[in-house]
Amino acid sequence: MSTAPTGLLLFAHGARDPNWALPFEAVLSRVREQAPEIAVSLSFLEFMAPTLLEAGDTLAAAGCTQVAIVPLFLGTGGHVRKDLPLLIEALRSAHPQVTWTLRSSIGEAPGVIEAMATAALRPTDTVNRP
Repeated sequence: MSTAPTGLLLFAHGARDPNWALPFEAVLSRVREQAPEIAVSLSFLEFMAPTLLEAGDTLAAAGCTQVAIVPLFLGTGGHVRKDLPLLIEALRSAHPQVTWTLRSSIGEAPGVIEAMATAALRPTDTVNRP
């Protein structure tokens, strides 16, 4: 992780199956490759670690003074509208020296919408599962 004062906190739902997190870990790796000067962490709402609060604590301890929180959700549903603001308030209380900024859900970004449409139209991406 970078020692930069700027942080990026990726926030995903979480699942019991550890393989579920693989695409999110790939996003984390790509972000780190593209912006090595930014301290980046991946966090989860439930079932997986670290939690948003744990990852936020780590970024604050690393000296980040500004942290953007990016929900890795396709839309802005109940978790982003209700649960996430409460977690951010807890971070603000625990680390008042850090400016915590909430960004839009990643699925609402035009580039993500375009990428999903393109992927949906690819005939070679098939999965044979029961």
